[in-house]
Amino acid sequence: MMSASHDTHPAVVRPVLPYARDAGPTMSRPIYRSIFISDVHLGTRGCQAERLLDFFRSHSCEELFLVGDIIDLWRLKTRWYWPSSHNTVIQKILRMARNGVKVHYIRGNHDPIFEFLSELTLADGATVALGDVVICEDYVHRTADGRCLWVIHGDQFDAAMRYARWLTHLGDHGYTALLFLNRYLQKLLRLFGVRHEWSLSGYVKYHVKRAVQFINDYESLVAEEALRRHYDGVVCGHIHHAEHKLIKNIQYYNDGDWVESCTALVEHHDGRMEIIRWTAAASRDATRAA
Repeated sequence: MMSASHDTHPAVVRPVLPYARDAGPTMSRPIYRSIFISDVHLGTRGCQAERLLDFFRSHSCEELFLVGDIIDLWRLKTRWYWPSSHNTVIQKILRMARNGVKVHYIRGNHDPIFEFLSELTLADGATVALGDVVICEDYVHRTADGRCLWVIHGDQFDAAMRYARWLTHLGDHGYTALLFLNRYLQKLLRLFGVRHEWSLSGYVKYHVKRAVQFINDYESLVAEEALRRHYDGVVCGHIHHAEHKLIKNIQYYNDGDWVESCTALVEHHDGRMEIIRWTAAASRDATRAA
């Protein structure tokens, strides 16, 4: 296993220019070596399924990593919500797998996949194949430039998840309430002609001192474990906060979510890692270009 080293190609967060869908021979779209997404939370009203579909139609890859919490079993257990767009996301992923994209499904704490496979006690490196999709507890990905990245959802490093699960459920309800308020706030802003995307839950998360400290602690714990395992970096999700930073000589990548930020982590064919933020404007432009 390679020793930890500094990434000579840092990830960049950028708004995305529109790319045409694969609707004809003159249409073009970027083809990445790998795409990493997590925390889609299909089955919840906060899920940005339509925007994710536009992203998939506008970008392609050789390898797709679903880094946990793609389907939200917690919410579906209490209230059923499954519009056609959520079903289309699943169909799109399965179609990608059938067409040769290597799809890895890393279990998350909200996923029904984990509930189903819990009795199998997946150890590090163990996998189960469901059709064309490989399901695992974690995965070691070797980048095009030879680095070893540990891919894991990351809930194992959330102290509330491990020691106070009731607190996690309480926080989940609070987060859902913020998303609910945010939808009405966005409608109000649009009535006044304000088109800038602003997230109430994101503001609370990044400006409340204890929330910021939680994110910092989480990132440090994940990086420390990656260092202990002698990896070059780690790709995770769970906290809905897209980020790339160097922590204790470990490249830390968080691919964000498809509830608030609508972000994905992509690997270029030279090993460069980049965080793409798929904005509402980019999604509209991609739809018009189709």
